[in-house]
Amino acid sequence: MNIEELRDYCLQKPGATEGFPFGEDTLVFKVAGKMFLLTGLQSGNSFNAKCDPERAADLRERYSEIQPGYHMNKKMWNTVYMDGSLSSNLLRELIDHSYELVVQSLPKKIQAEIAALE
Repeated sequence: MNIEELRDYCLQKPGATEGFPFGEDTLVFKVAGKMFLLTGLQSGNSFNAKCDPERAADLRERYSEIQPGYHMNKKMWNTVYMDGSLSSNLLRELIDHSYELVVQSLPKKIQAEIAALE
């Protein structure tokens, strides 16, 4: 997966938006104003995604390409390297999981509005 494929996949999520709240080098994807993924544009070979803490620990043990989130809460965020070692299916699954965690944390009314966009 390259940066363009990552961007396209994230923007397919209902209610997803993109922006640069941390400067022009960091692309951030949000749903209902909450971050679910960010990536640095200079390197373009990794992204940070939210993850259930138990699952995050398991993933880090199994894959060297998944590390504690760089500049993020290391318990809840992973940095995922897209160097070709991880399958596109796994990368999409990690993005989906992050998006779903954020949506589940939103008020029920907002969740219903997002569900109506599908």
